Amino acid sequence: MKKKCLISWLCLLAVLSMSRTVEAGDPEIGRPAPAINATDTRGKDVSLEQWRGSYVVLEWTNPDCPFVRKHYNSGNMQSLQREYVRKKVVWLTVCSSAEGKQGFYSAAEWNTNIIPVKNIAASAVLLDPLGETGTLYGAKTTPHLFIIDPKGILIYKGAIDDIASSDPEDIPRAKNHVRNALEEALSGKKVSVSATQPYGCSVKYR
Repeated sequence: MKKKCLISWLCLLAVLSMSRTVEAGDPEIGRPAPAINATDTRGKDVSLEQWRGSYVVLEWTNPDCPFVRKHYNSGNMQSLQREYVRKKVVWLTVCSSAEGKQGFYSAAEWNTNIIPVKNIAASAVLLDPLGETGTLYGAKTTPHLFIIDPKGILIYKGAIDDIASSDPEDIPRAKNHVRNALEEALSGKKVSVSATQPYGCSVKYR
């Protein structure tokens, strides 16, 4: 009897835990974006609150993912980063790869071998090896992008563009959802396509 009760309680706790995870990991468009507190590759604490009043892009990445390489080796992602950082948009690149999983690198490796070599132009690169920030946002793929407005409201989530391939030759003819959403938002318009299906490698959580 005691064993059955214990199993029942464990099952109930598991269900409640999964419910909380689903709720936390599925932020809604038009609602406040989940608060984050993370550390960048320079050891600096970063929170969304410090960027209140600015548009913020969150970009999930994995340097070893072929879909990420498509956009970085071609310079497409860095071009987007530079374009909008110049327009005072805060661009935060996030890596949620766990230690021992594909895409995990130490802060020193990011600072020496990845950021300068790839010419990453993001405002900061956040390291999330425990997956806490990724879980909050329900980040599923690399890349997976989110846009937050100056009031802290989520206005876009999904893919970088509309061609789900790892071939860089597809970039010129793709519709760039992130650029379109940022241009609409920066010009005071409502984002016409606010959610799309992300594509890429699965985020390598622990």
